[in-house]
Amino acid sequence: MKLNHGRHLAYCTNIHRGDTWPETFQSLQNHTLAVREKVAPHEPFAIGLRLGERAAVELSQRDRLLEFQRWLEKNSCYIFTINGFPYGPFHGTPLKEQVYRPDWTSPERGAYTNRLFDLLAQLVPAGMEGSVSTLPGSFKEFQPSDEALKAIRDNIWRTVEHIANLSQQTGKTLHLGLEPEPLCLLETSAETLRFFDHLRAEHPQDARLAQHLGVNYDTCHFAVEFEEPQNALLSLVHHGIRISKIHLSSALKVSPTAHARAELIKFSDAVYLHQVVTRDKTGNRKIFRDLPAALAFAHSQSSFPETQSEEWRIHFHVPLHAPAAPPFENTNDHLLGVLDLLTLNPQLCSHLEMETYTWEVLPPELKAQSVVDQLAAEYGWTLAELARRALA
Repeated sequence: MKLNHGRHLAYCTNIHRGDTWPETFQSLQNHTLAVREKVAPHEPFAIGLRLGERAAVELSQRDRLLEFQRWLEKNSCYIFTINGFPYGPFHGTPLKEQVYRPDWTSPERGAYTNRLFDLLAQLVPAGMEGSVSTLPGSFKEFQPSDEALKAIRDNIWRTVEHIANLSQQTGKTLHLGLEPEPLCLLETSAETLRFFDHLRAEHPQDARLAQHLGVNYDTCHFAVEFEEPQNALLSLVHHGIRISKIHLSSALKVSPTAHARAELIKFSDAVYLHQVVTRDKTGNRKIFRDLPAALAFAHSQSSFPETQSEEWRIHFHVPLHAPAAPPFENTNDHLLGVLDLLTLNPQLCSHLEMETYTWEVLPPELKAQSVVDQLAAEYGWTLAELARRALA
């Protein structure tokens, strides 16, 4: 939906199942229109579209694309952003670190992302920016060599050139957002700055880099890293990096008592990777690739209280509107800090997207009766917080 200062808000449809285009389109008809009816039945409704590689290929067929464009117009909906992070299936099957494949070392990742921009250039309304979010290069455990790191930068740059050509041809401003995430090649603001510095050194004085490549700032991911928006977000902005999109999302936060660790077991699932970053009283951090590994380590150290962490932050997207219930807290404070910065600088970013994709694996006490009800409640919470800051 359209907000103040030319901003747009949507929810990311990666919360719904759908690997083919017919499945994706069906979820839009069944769920997205139902959310729209609850949230904004009488105004244009923005869709944060998730397209996997197979769905993108199928939607690229002319008749299907025309059918979708007519459907958008008929239902007063519009597309301003696409989630291009998961390449393949995203729900109902063990995924874990495979969500990062193919990474940006592979030509397949670039071809898929270029296809998304080809579609976006035809879908985004005139006069509106279009964004695609993608994985931040690779996953650290893939241990990319120096040659692979160079391939990552080269492949991303070739996509930047493709986006620049599309933007020139269509007169639309299009940009790609790398999405830093725990244990990825880019997971902190400092690593992100170094990556952009490297690209700038390889492509000196090329304005296309600043115009068409930026960061998708996920408030869950940066909060899990114990970063503060006044440092992380502003360091990116002051470094001249475009904030392509902001993912409004919240992580689990907990003091890891024995009771809390026992309760955390219910958040461990076979589908998604839930990285855990721990911090002790002296500020030392430790990162675990998944929640079971963190729980196992804590159990092995239970006889040594002096080694225990003071706080854990878990990469598990929890509903924005869900109240913190002991022993759990959330990282909504980071999200709200980002909105405060938007208040001070309304032009900082125009694309906002709620991204609580974990509905299927949420514990029952956090799951609404239907995904539509949950999304409507998240809109209610988000719009209220935006209104408090005169952002909506």
